[in-house]
Amino acid sequence: MKPTTQFLILSALLLAGCRVSQSDYFITAYGARDDGSTVNTAFIQRAIDACHEAGGGRVIVPAGEFITGTMVLKSNVELHLQQGARLVGSLDTADYRVDGQRRGMLFAYRAKNITLSGEGEIDGRGSSFHRSDRAHMGKDFNRMVTRQKEAYMPAGTVPEDGPIAYDYRPGMLVVILQCEQVSIKDLTFRDSPVWTFRIADCDGVAVTGISILNNPLVPNSDGIHCTTSRNVRICGCDIRAGDDAIIVTGFGTQVGVSGDITTRLDYTDREYGNKTGYAENVTVTNCILQSRSAGIRVGYGINPIRNCIFSNMVIHGSNRGLGVFSRDNGSIENILFSDIIINNRLHSGHWWGNGEPIHVSAIRQNKDYPAGPVKNIRFRNIIAESESGIVLYGTPDAPLQDIQIENVSVHITRGKYTDLYGGNFDLRPVHTTDLGIFEHDIPALYGQFTERLSIRDLAVSWGEDLPPWMTHAVYCSDFSDLTIDGFYGKPARSGLPAIELVDGSGASLENLRTSGDGIRLVREIVAR
Repeated sequence: MKPTTQFLILSALLLAGCRVSQSDYFITAYGARDDGSTVNTAFIQRAIDACHEAGGGRVIVPAGEFITGTMVLKSNVELHLQQGARLVGSLDTADYRVDGQRRGMLFAYRAKNITLSGEGEIDGRGSSFHRSDRAHMGKDFNRMVTRQKEAYMPAGTVPEDGPIAYDYRPGMLVVILQCEQVSIKDLTFRDSPVWTFRIADCDGVAVTGISILNNPLVPNSDGIHCTTSRNVRICGCDIRAGDDAIIVTGFGTQVGVSGDITTRLDYTDREYGNKTGYAENVTVTNCILQSRSAGIRVGYGINPIRNCIFSNMVIHGSNRGLGVFSRDNGSIENILFSDIIINNRLHSGHWWGNGEPIHVSAIRQNKDYPAGPVKNIRFRNIIAESESGIVLYGTPDAPLQDIQIENVSVHITRGKYTDLYGGNFDLRPVHTTDLGIFEHDIPALYGQFTERLSIRDLAVSWGEDLPPWMTHAVYCSDFSDLTIDGFYGKPARSGLPAIELVDGSGASLENLRTSGDGIRLVREIVAR
């Protein structure tokens, strides 16, 4: 066949909107243009629909920059971005609606075998929907109970670290809802306007080798948010977010940034996705995380969370390292954190967290619904440098059970915002603003209302020029069955005991090496 004939046949196929090969569907063959002005949503959707209707294959985005609104992914379709390809979010919020609902750029519902892949980028242009001249400020705290009073995050200012305000913005960049056999690999996701991923009510999800590079000033620009999903594997990712980097919650099917905590849905009769109603079997490994809130957050929601492993990670520049939070009546159990380096700091602005490397708490956010039980949480082989201490905060109606701290070292230093923001506990969200952010001394490890707390091989050290409200190496109160076996450290300043135990029963203390005034037992402590 002559070259001219070959060219004419190929051109005819392209003009007819047909495939170049048996399973590849180029979006340009369906009308998509990278001319800088065309909104290509309809053209890309035609390629996805054709691929799906033919039984599946790859929808290919070639090199170039293609503007788009919301695209709906369908079963057996792989959206593949070639090297140099960029899907860029439209700046018109009207382009982000499906069936009357606000969406982001990619949406999948009740689909199987869907894939996002390639060496290209998906850019939500979230910064364009935010205002750098105004701070985003919530009503979830009371300045007058903080250490700094009126000087704490004063109204009318725009903090250096954000978050900045918005009037209206598109939905979450990628929502995968009630789906199975999902693969997300290698791509770069930039500048999400709100959560980057919501993996919701799914079963069988693999996320490997992706990068999420969000504007750290944008509120709620979480990285990967898994809500009541099971059998999820996240590996080898670089995530830099303006809010929590990786999250596991028990939220329901709702696609807002919170969930209904009043009614637990029936999952057993579903055709697609998670059919157990448990957020379970989640593994996260070999990731690098940065966040203006928590590097890892586990908790919230009505559905139970269990059997999650987080290992071999670096968390840096975050407002909080690792967090486990019971706020609704879903239980949290069997959560393992191991082999993690944490370097976190206090940030200015309305971000949750107050510089803690590890935070575990159980306190209701709605006065009518108790916090669910938290039990069997383990932290092992962790090196942390922070500007605040570990917080283990149980309550009388929800004590923390079977928390283990093993081979953990904590070094606490003064930071840029220590005087302006430090010396407080941050428990948000809670049912009363007086418990949102409130004045509190800062030990290296603080525990209250715990049952069977085990601390083994804990090392504590302190930096220079620390404020007077930094105190003990370990302070525990209202505990039952406490074990401290293997401790090296001292208090933040002279005149204090390294370890202070208050109102507890069943304490076992062994292999302690302390300086300062050693150990102080306040009121009756019954040894085991």
